[in-house]
Amino acid sequence: MQIAVASGKGGTGKTLVSTCLLRILGDENSALIDTDVEEPNAGLVLMASAPKTADVSRLVPEIDYNYCNFCGRCAEVCNFNALLVLNEKVLLFHELCHSCGACAYLCPLAAIKEIEHPIGVIEEAHLPGHGRVLTGRLNIGEAQSPPLINAVKKQGKSAALRIVDCPPGTTCAMIESIRDSDYCLLVTEPTPFGLHDLELSLEAMAMLGIPGGLVINRWQGEDGELSALSGQTGVPILGRIPFSVELAQAYMQGRDPLEAMPVLRDILSDVFRQIKGALS
Repeated sequence: MQIAVASGKGGTGKTLVSTCLLRILGDENSALIDTDVEEPNAGLVLMASAPKTADVSRLVPEIDYNYCNFCGRCAEVCNFNALLVLNEKVLLFHELCHSCGACAYLCPLAAIKEIEHPIGVIEEAHLPGHGRVLTGRLNIGEAQSPPLINAVKKQGKSAALRIVDCPPGTTCAMIESIRDSDYCLLVTEPTPFGLHDLELSLEAMAMLGIPGGLVINRWQGEDGELSALSGQTGVPILGRIPFSVELAQAYMQGRDPLEAMPVLRDILSDVFRQIKGALS
């Protein structure tokens, strides 16, 4: 089972929910996969050091000037404007390249080959009794995160239970993170910003055809608009995490949130029970 924990905005509590789910449900055949590769923090929350790392690369074009006659065919077929052909030089913009391989395949003189371009690393840590923590970490300056997200998800594929801690928003990174999941758990908050961004997340989830449910964090007894949206979309509210200064302080200090708020274990256990029921 793969459960993606996502949200339309940052700071709603995705990592809180993800790490607590691993603490509650995880065994040696489980994995928490942090796909927020631009600023991953699940490993920090779980205090899990990463003894294993693996480099991740993607393919980008390289011009062999012994064969290139600057015909411009490569620039014509590139849908992403990653190549610019001048009189005696071809400019490559790796930030724009999507590694589709069209330029190398369609070059009439076979003057283009694809080479490895490093984009980041995958860190792997072991959490005794709870399984693995896999973290994707994008290199500074890299513009494209989906290849690294796919790589870190692939590394955790063998785990029976996979919890994906997704990046915020509804950009390509979030779409790639929730793709192929069995269920998407959207964490939101009872604020105008939370409501607005939740609507976007629900659209993304529906576009991919993934079933999902909601968890309201920092709940203070009122969620009328969120309940109305839940009724309109048919996406159920699976749980409500009460606002708690003690929980926030414990989280900030690196202590176990489940000890600071014991009822959180029951809330998230019930959320998982409902997820299993929805998928059965």
